[in-house]
Amino acid sequence: MSRIKEQAMGKVWLVTGASRGLGREITRAALDAGQTVVATARSAEAVRDAFVDDPDRLHVLALDVTDAEAARAVVAEALERFGAIDVLVNNAGYAELGFFETFTDAAVRRQFEVNLFGAMSVARAVVPHMRGRRSGLIVTISSVSGVVSNGGGSVYSASKFALEGWMEGFAQELAPLGVRSLLVEPGMLRTEFMDGKSASFGGIQISDYAEAVAQHRAFVDQANGAQPGDPKALAARIVALASQDETPSRLVFGDDARRWAGAKVDQLRQDIARSADQS
Repeated sequence: MSRIKEQAMGKVWLVTGASRGLGREITRAALDAGQTVVATARSAEAVRDAFVDDPDRLHVLALDVTDAEAARAVVAEALERFGAIDVLVNNAGYAELGFFETFTDAAVRRQFEVNLFGAMSVARAVVPHMRGRRSGLIVTISSVSGVVSNGGGSVYSASKFALEGWMEGFAQELAPLGVRSLLVEPGMLRTEFMDGKSASFGGIQISDYAEAVAQHRAFVDQANGAQPGDPKALAARIVALASQDETPSRLVFGDDARRWAGAKVDQLRQDIARSADQS
């Protein structure tokens, strides 16, 4: 790709889960910054509906991240069209919100298939290109729930804890090869994440949990649409960080996320100190 063409396109982004929520906002922020975006979701039509103006720098493709072959095909098409992928945003995901025993084994496995193995499949398709260029940034959308787990979120947190464990180590493997990593840990964002299209609840009825499950569902219903975090502000922050030569390894976004993560760090320090006292 010529230098003139590269300057005209800016960076080339590949964003998964771009039809809704934070993925849509990241796509919009990157386009507004003059970048070129390959925006993907399970339904290409849903992405087009979200970007009716369809600017020249937006290229829409269907991608189910659990389909590794499809991920390789999307990456190949993006490289054929644009010559590079500078930024990968592994954003696609959803939440199983409920008590662990109320989920079937299939539901738990599906949570990991999308949130963890889907991100791995897309990264496997993109990273060889980035390694070859000795350049690139992988933005992994995690959650403060990848740092702190609470009742009613154990399955979702398990997938995000695993995502963070994988990416934290993978980032260290890639760093000497010029590929950077940014783990994003938002608190509660005002997106559709907690509605019925993005969140799922366990269907197994267990009387011991009935009252607690009802309270948890009421909390989710009340919080949906009233979350404190601004997804547009987070998207703008991610795009700004991607333009910098130095990228932090983590971005903990939102007062709630910083408060919960800080409390977890404090608790860990206390647990470590107690462990030393008992040795």
